[in-house]
Amino acid sequence: MLFQDPPPPPPVASVEAVEVRPARLPPAASEGAFSVIRLDETALEGRQRLDQALSQAPGTSLFRRTDSLSANPTTTGITLRSLAPSGAGRALVTLDGVPQNDPFGGWVIWAALPTELISDVALIRGGGAGPYGAGALTGTVELYERTQNGLLADARYGERSTTRGTLVYQTPVGAGSVLFAASTGKSDGFIPVRERAGAADTPLAVEDWSAVLRGNYDFGDNTLSARVSAYDEERDSGLVGAAARAKGFGGSITLARQPSDGVLGYRLQGWGKESDLANSSVAVAASRATTTPANNQFETPATGYGFNAAVRGGDQTREWELGVDLRTAEGETHEYFTFSAATGGFTRERRAGGETFVGGVYAEGTIKRDDLTFTGGVRADQWKSTGAIRLETTRATGAILVNNAAPDQDGWLPTARGGVRKDFGPNYLRGAAYMGFRAPTINELHRPFRVGNDITEANPGLEPEKLFGVEAAYGRKFEVGGFNLTLFYNELEDAVTNVTVAFPPPGGGVIPTFPIAGFVPANGVLRQRQNAGTISATGIEADAWRQWSPAFTTRAAVSYTDAEVDGGTSAPQLTGLRPAQAPRVTATASAEWTPMEPLRLSARLRYEGARFDDDINSRELASAGVVDLRAAYRVTEVAEVYLAADNVFDEDVQTAQTADGVFSYAAPSTLSIGITIRH
Repeated sequence: MLFQDPPPPPPVASVEAVEVRPARLPPAASEGAFSVIRLDETALEGRQRLDQALSQAPGTSLFRRTDSLSANPTTTGITLRSLAPSGAGRALVTLDGVPQNDPFGGWVIWAALPTELISDVALIRGGGAGPYGAGALTGTVELYERTQNGLLADARYGERSTTRGTLVYQTPVGAGSVLFAASTGKSDGFIPVRERAGAADTPLAVEDWSAVLRGNYDFGDNTLSARVSAYDEERDSGLVGAAARAKGFGGSITLARQPSDGVLGYRLQGWGKESDLANSSVAVAASRATTTPANNQFETPATGYGFNAAVRGGDQTREWELGVDLRTAEGETHEYFTFSAATGGFTRERRAGGETFVGGVYAEGTIKRDDLTFTGGVRADQWKSTGAIRLETTRATGAILVNNAAPDQDGWLPTARGGVRKDFGPNYLRGAAYMGFRAPTINELHRPFRVGNDITEANPGLEPEKLFGVEAAYGRKFEVGGFNLTLFYNELEDAVTNVTVAFPPPGGGVIPTFPIAGFVPANGVLRQRQNAGTISATGIEADAWRQWSPAFTTRAAVSYTDAEVDGGTSAPQLTGLRPAQAPRVTATASAEWTPMEPLRLSARLRYEGARFDDDINSRELASAGVVDLRAAYRVTEVAEVYLAADNVFDEDVQTAQTADGVFSYAAPSTLSIGITIRH
């Protein structure tokens, strides 16, 4: 399902599905007072990557307009409500309670989360106090893994030699079940630069795989689940000599019991993950005929692990939950930089990193009286940033050039949320207020980076971002449709922003040398991550659906976010400007039609208004709308073939702009065919 309670889709095949008891707590009663969008398997269907499916919710996006099929891993963090997207992401992503954000950078490797592995999604918009904790600044993306016995397999082939295959199989074993899932994909990609492309521009080729093994065991009312996973993704980054590789593995153990009348429910969960990122960047000649190596981040080992526990009780009129959540991460980047044309190699080496910790306790309660619901929750979290290191040496001699060990930082942050909901007939009214925070990642604190000729410096003095918000909503559900309307105001304090501190002088030329960052090339800019004042955002969200007949359903949604920066004394040059990568308007629409029982047709539209590619609003990316079409035909009780056309009208979707005015674009029109088997 997409949005609030749409009608069930027509069955794809008459195959009996046996549900296995999941090792998780059910959705809390408090959710009814907050803005929650749910996506079921029908909404996820047909998307090669999960982030593509999530973008059906307006205001939900990665850092740039590119999806994870073509985006560098460092830009694949997700943000809700178009509130100042960042590469690290300003939303917490969990899979059955386990955080999926990378321990080093906060981004999400979407290749590790095949769409077919996910049964449904809840996007909870607004600051995440209560059970969600650190990272849930603009909201939480809760992913729920499949728990049905049986087989689901999908294989497709598309233009530019794009292939993808996924298999998910779960079978009962004794008093439990075993699930195995594997996915692999490959694409020759497309060249993102068009008008001024030169010999330096190359396709965004990608190749990836992932695998999951999970075992569930039921004893009494309890369920024990153990899960291990691994992934590997390699990609070319669109320029000669620029590439990235992300790999990692992880595991979790969960013990849970569903609450029932007179019986407490609980969840005990421990998890750990390791990741590694290799990322090479280059400087581009003004003619775009050649590139020069700029940086070789040859490894970035990082480890994250955590523990969370919750206990829930109540009855028909009240519900309460108490919990604790602890997360820690450590990692460092190892890279070569400062390329010498004379020697044909890098002359310097950098090691930078540190450790972070966030941990808190929370309590939340909900009371239901007839058609009235009240809910409230409080949290207290401690955050720490310790063990900072930034060591830069000369490769030839080992001489130390920079040796900065920033002082440790720590603090406590209280947050809270509350809401009320009134149901009257088919209508409802609700209101909510909330606070949330996101501690800076190891990447933001310690690692500088370079994209083309643009350099961004780290900042070990960053403090957590904090969000305060209020919202009010009205909705109505009737027999063949429904709608929802939400008004919200958010205020993001101490926003971690890439702030431009130097750019080319008038008439072009080289930027002078700066401390730590050093030399900045012509046609480049120098930025630094800073807590850049406050971002205020006022917005409206609306969605509606209608079932016109048993065979035809439409859905539409729109989000308008008017966000503005107040840079204060730290970044006064940003005051009055719009946050980078934050469009005012996003809208989506879809139609599902079954003209005859074996045939299903669908169309999906996503439109986005103009956005700026930089903090000083000098690089505007034009508005764009993309239409995707899909036709599926069931050939047997278990097999379905389909034809899909993404960006069917070949819309030019601008994704980035360099300082000298060169645009990059998202994927052109892509045709693919495939087969899905459910048994």
